[in-house]
Amino acid sequence: METGKYYAAGELIAFGAAIFMATGMSAAHAAPIANGLVKANLRGIDSHGVSRIPMYVERLQKGLVNARPDVKVVEVSGAVSSVDGDNGMGFVASQIAMGEAVRLAAKNGIGLVGVHRSTHFGMGALYALQAIEAGYVSMVFTNSSPAIPMWGGRTVFLGASPIAAGIPGGKYAPYVMDMAMTVIARGKIRLAAMRGEPIPAGLALDSDGNPTTDAAKAFEGVCLPFGGVKGSVLGTLMDLMSGVLTGAGFGGDVKSLYFDHTQAQNVGHLFFAIKPDLFMSLTDFNGRMDTFYERMKALPRAAGVDEIMLPGEPEQRREEERLRQGIPITDNVVADLASEGNRLGVAFPAGRDKRLDAA
Repeated sequence: METGKYYAAGELIAFGAAIFMATGMSAAHAAPIANGLVKANLRGIDSHGVSRIPMYVERLQKGLVNARPDVKVVEVSGAVSSVDGDNGMGFVASQIAMGEAVRLAAKNGIGLVGVHRSTHFGMGALYALQAIEAGYVSMVFTNSSPAIPMWGGRTVFLGASPIAAGIPGGKYAPYVMDMAMTVIARGKIRLAAMRGEPIPAGLALDSDGNPTTDAAKAFEGVCLPFGGVKGSVLGTLMDLMSGVLTGAGFGGDVKSLYFDHTQAQNVGHLFFAIKPDLFMSLTDFNGRMDTFYERMKALPRAAGVDEIMLPGEPEQRREEERLRQGIPITDNVVADLASEGNRLGVAFPAGRDKRLDAA
């Protein structure tokens, strides 16, 4: 049986920020990265949460990630900018890029920002939520290191390359979509491997090309694209738009976050921000979003379904729950984080055996 403790979001953010600053990172960069990781935990996307801290720290300390990047933003046309991430943490370049996309959209109605020389940027929904908070519609593209084959191929070539999008709601929940091109996010396979848990059949192949339910073998092997050829085609689009178009790595060039400790990754991202009131007033747009939501909730439900929810709504509810009850962290992840903290002189919080609202 899996065991662990509950942690308040604030104490995990403080720990994460202190860890990153111990690598030489500025507080201005460390805090948003820690916030982004804990945001993933809050929303139930634990594969992209604080469990990744030791891996990021290793890359920072080996010089594969620049702890103090000089991120450069260049406006290349009226509604388009390019961002050079200087091989810093992808969270930093991406937050800057989405902010720039929103700035351009405020002026032009739409903003498009391409990023090169970046690294893994965490949960894609972070940047859709950033745009929603500013009141903008958004789309987020990224490529990543090879994880799935081209359709018809038998070796990895395309990344898991998630796509995210966000649309502000009216008085109800916003639309927030974030999904990888694999049947299951590669980070979830990694988390299962860390926990010693099997994965369902049909998600991955081992390094010899055989179907496997062993998470460790799957993580070292080939993830399968969701929807067969359709997932492969979308993965191709992510690599072309995020890599070829932006000047980042592409076509198998992006270095593995997990296995390649020889070079910087050179991940590419593409951020779109769009004003929601381009075709009508904001009042009318919000009203139409409310109407959509109400019609969706009134739809006849399939057998066994209690409620139909908008994409992103389950994660929003999980966040509200975990803000009240604390974030559950399993013992093996706690041990890894405590060990990293001891090595860098940062104490890991004690946590609670009971949930915060039950204490």
